[in-house]
Amino acid sequence: MSEPIAVTDQTFEQEVLQSSLPVLVDFWAVWCGPCRMVAPVVEQIAKEYQGKLKVCKVDVDESRQSAVNLGISSIPTLYLFKNGKPVDNIIGAVPKTVIAQMINKHL
Repeated sequence: MSEPIAVTDQTFEQEVLQSSLPVLVDFWAVWCGPCRMVAPVVEQIAKEYQGKLKVCKVDVDESRQSAVNLGISSIPTLYLFKNGKPVDNIIGAVPKTVIAQMINKHL
């Protein structure tokens, strides 16, 4: 799957926490300018890490509980999950190299 998967509060456990692959989750919202800036980077990462990493997106307006459970107070926030546990995160729109470094550290 080379496109990010849209995840809701109802599918978060199955898609993220029960995934056999590490999962990068982009917490975002339609109205968030920095979220729109980081979206193409997240899509590139989904393609480049295909088979090694699952990439998901959670719209915090539609699925608040997943963000609340992680204590997310600003977006975009990218969380990396491994074996169902959050292992790293980045807050804000950052260059692709920063996101790739975080991912590579845990693969």
